[in-house]
Amino acid sequence: MPHGQINWTGPLARFKVLDLTRVRAGPTAVRQLADWGADVIKIEAPRTAHVDDGLGGSRESSDFQNLHRNKRAMTLNLKHPRAVEILKHLANDADVLVENYRPGVKHRLGIDYETLKDINPRLIYASISGFGQDGPYGDLAGFDQVAQGMGGLMSITGLPGQGPVRAGIPVADLTAGLYCAQGILIALLEREHSGQGQWVQSSLLQAQVAMLDFQATRWLMDGVVPPQAGNNHPVGIPTGVFKTSDGHINIAATGDAIYHRFCEVIGRPDLLTNPDFATPRARSKNRDAINAIIQEIVIHRGSAEWVAAFNEAGVPSGPINNIKQVFDDPQVKHLGMAVPVMHPELGEIRLVGQGVSLSRTPFQITGPVPPQGEHTDAILSEYGYDSASIAEFREEGVI
Repeated sequence: MPHGQINWTGPLARFKVLDLTRVRAGPTAVRQLADWGADVIKIEAPRTAHVDDGLGGSRESSDFQNLHRNKRAMTLNLKHPRAVEILKHLANDADVLVENYRPGVKHRLGIDYETLKDINPRLIYASISGFGQDGPYGDLAGFDQVAQGMGGLMSITGLPGQGPVRAGIPVADLTAGLYCAQGILIALLEREHSGQGQWVQSSLLQAQVAMLDFQATRWLMDGVVPPQAGNNHPVGIPTGVFKTSDGHINIAATGDAIYHRFCEVIGRPDLLTNPDFATPRARSKNRDAINAIIQEIVIHRGSAEWVAAFNEAGVPSGPINNIKQVFDDPQVKHLGMAVPVMHPELGEIRLVGQGVSLSRTPFQITGPVPPQGEHTDAILSEYGYDSASIAEFREEGVI
């Protein structure tokens, strides 16, 4: 069981996961499993092994704590042959192994899928890479912003003519991790019928292209290369950001029914009959003109007043919050998106909740990130290694 509330049995408690991930995409995938109760063993190199930490940052940092909660921690120096043998022994009893090394690294270490499949045919082996496990870019190192650029996101983000703009969160990293977790769960479900494991693969580039969604199909089906549209919705007009007397708000008045209610709220019923704005096609053609009219009206009242009026009329609208305002929002509080956790050194900290809820088996954060290698001896003992062997491993730099 994960450290923390040992009496908690989550929906994934029967699964044992070996976590070899670093940085963000891989840890994001494993967090999805750990938060729902999987027994996750986070395997890290000993400090004495002089292995790159993979840009993991300080262990006490907010980012590290949020990514690696709900896990047990052990150390293995996988450059040592005896450590590789220990990992293989662990893999023999594991349900899932997740790694995000560059594709060639696992083969050099001798812990690739084909090798571990021979040991445990039921193993779900999950890999996240920058661009895929093979192909023209298979050997290249991946980085979120590079994938955002190559995957098209930066070309459609930002104001028209501004030039490429990255998203404010690592979209490629996060979605690659989420797609990987989904693939793991699908593979576990399939294993119930076949009895066999398989290799789950995702990459930053693959995930980023998939996330283009309707913007991608505008090209694939319609032959349209979508441009930057700034805060305007590419096809639903008028939808965008408008300045009020005390800030900015979003208004989404797309579709004829909502547009009708919108025109009533702003006191401009003439916009319903004006041929320049009467139809979706006309509004799309005259986007700048209708936005200018709306802006001239909205600027004279405050954000809260407009948001209340629009929502009362059934016109989607909301404030544009900074991150502090997000977590001060009563609905965000109601959803429980800031989860309190006790840390032995930092005291009570708050971490980000999950983006999905289950009625009978909710996720839990049972504890913060454990100290490096805290559970090494206990885990090795679980797998039959005696105290003398563990001491020998430590002396030889295996753990």
